[in-house]
Amino acid sequence: MTTLYVDADACPVKAEVERVATRLDVPVVLVCNGGIRPSRNPLISLRIVAEGPDVADKWIAEHCGPGDVVVTADIPLADRCLKAGALVVQHDGQILSLANIGGRLATRDLMQDIRAADPFHQGGGRGFSNADRSRFLQALDRLVRQARKQR
Repeated sequence: MTTLYVDADACPVKAEVERVATRLDVPVVLVCNGGIRPSRNPLISLRIVAEGPDVADKWIAEHCGPGDVVVTADIPLADRCLKAGALVVQHDGQILSLANIGGRLATRDLMQDIRAADPFHQGGGRGFSNADRSRFLQALDRLVRQARKQR
């Protein structure tokens, strides 16, 4: 059975995930370090992992596989999930694949080096928009249907 795994700490699209999961009757596992209220929806389960760096990421990477979908903005986690056979979508609707994850990892590492070299860098990216939310809904729907076919 296809399962949706959500890297739930600071995830801006939990409500959208629940909408798609309910419509398509797909179980969801929200994985976090705590601080998230459990959903009343019987399809949504909450997995609280120990606090620590990348503990939630490790749990998701160990449990996902072919026919599953992972929602995350974490590029290294996405890489691990793709290698495990899962499909991956970011919060803004961008679908990650084995074909594009290498470039994303390289860009992430480069930007990390640039930020480290500039102590005055203020950071901050663009805000999360309604268009991002709409793209996410479309991409998640498409990936869940694709994942079901893989199963």
